[in-house]
Amino acid sequence: MKLRTIIILILAMVLSFVALIIIQVRYVKENSEMIENQFDASVRRSLWQTVFLVEENEALEYLGQTLELLDYQNNPDLRQDSRLSDIDTLSRARTLEGRKFIRPRIRISTKHGKATIEETSKYLQDKFRKEFSRSKTILDQAVFRWLRESSHKDIRERVDFEELNYILEKYLTSNGIDLPFYYCVVDKSGREIFSCKKDIDYDKQEKSSSVYRQKFFPLEDSAKEVYLQVTFPTKKNYIINSMSLLYPSIILILLILGIFIVAVIVIFKQKQLNSIKTDFVNNMTHELKTPIASISLASQMLQDPGVGKTPETLKHISKVVKEETSRLSRMVEEVLKLSLFETEKSTYNMKEMHVNELIAYTSEIFSLKVNSKGGKITTILKAKDDLILADEVHFTNVIHSIVDNALKYSDKPLLLTLETWNEKDNLLISFEDNGIGMSKEDLKRIFDKFYRVSTGNKHDVKGFGLGLAYVKKIIQEHRGTIKVDSELNIGTKFTITLPTLKKH
Repeated sequence: MKLRTIIILILAMVLSFVALIIIQVRYVKENSEMIENQFDASVRRSLWQTVFLVEENEALEYLGQTLELLDYQNNPDLRQDSRLSDIDTLSRARTLEGRKFIRPRIRISTKHGKATIEETSKYLQDKFRKEFSRSKTILDQAVFRWLRESSHKDIRERVDFEELNYILEKYLTSNGIDLPFYYCVVDKSGREIFSCKKDIDYDKQEKSSSVYRQKFFPLEDSAKEVYLQVTFPTKKNYIINSMSLLYPSIILILLILGIFIVAVIVIFKQKQLNSIKTDFVNNMTHELKTPIASISLASQMLQDPGVGKTPETLKHISKVVKEETSRLSRMVEEVLKLSLFETEKSTYNMKEMHVNELIAYTSEIFSLKVNSKGGKITTILKAKDDLILADEVHFTNVIHSIVDNALKYSDKPLLLTLETWNEKDNLLISFEDNGIGMSKEDLKRIFDKFYRVSTGNKHDVKGFGLGLAYVKKIIQEHRGTIKVDSELNIGTKFTITLPTLKKH
């Protein structure tokens, strides 16, 4: 897939995802605003109903007192404990609402002549006028007393706060508001006159969107304005919980985002891997041409009768064939390493190995080459428990690969230290050199397939970038770990940690 196609595909995915997020955010915002508006409307309706009922109860209180006074005036012997003062406001309202006029019994009689119906009608009209006049007088007296006295009374005398709590809870519940709340009675300047005592967390710095006010006696024109103030500390949580049906869509969007990110990473990694593999094949083809050409030339020389078959000539030709064959063998080994990465499960011939012996053997076979270049290999075998389970071939390749890398990436006489020691039930092996070292960027990718550390303008380091990737895979297959510490132009230290045979 071309880079341009990949970029267009990614841009289309990004634009689609951004549009999806914008739509979802807008939907969530509008939905939360709608829920909040519904909540606000229900609370304001509840507060209006509450103060309206408080005002109505006060009116009924004055009406009841007026009726008591009239009953007392008409019945001097009426007992003092028959007053309505011990009846609560709501019961008094029900009593007044339940009163009925006693309808007069009407019968048509022939003893009074033709005017009986007219006289009866007149009688009823007179009685109705008297009752209406009496009721109007009672109401006028009650309203007059109410208007005259109420404006001078303190709010504590006009409102029963215990009854206010019951009324407020009742109307909030009937309007679908079942949240803990804190309410208080405040004056025009916000000073508290009365506050409820509820066992809830209340923050006086609560946002204004959670505080609601409603004026007591809203139709009354008074200088002493008093307000019922209600606060809902958990309003925000209520709105969030009310949008619980949106959570699956949010989770789905996050899942799509994760899939999108993974897809982009995989696309670029695959493109990078394909590019690297193409370079690997080209490099491998180029590397294979040289030994094949050399072996082919040597075989032609052997077949050419014009070439003398002296012992020196045969020795030279056999040496070329041997060296080029060895070179081909190493290239084939690199290809086999690549096939090892492509196979999910590999078969290992695990058996007991003494690591100290392997390290000593490795030091011995590499010492000649290192010493010839003015370097030195030092071994420090402090591990008392060096017995592990390992595949001899692969694990030996691991040790040799690390030492060989130290030789390749050294711009001065190599000083290499091989050390073993124990920590708890683990065996640790370190390889410390004084080579060219690595940058932080190289350290991040040192174990990636096909990645090769840059050596500046030098191109004398042969390889395909599979050595350390192979090392890490084999160590992991042996239930171990490998880490690297390095400083540019100072040196590098590899540390391998493996479980000992006791831990197995």
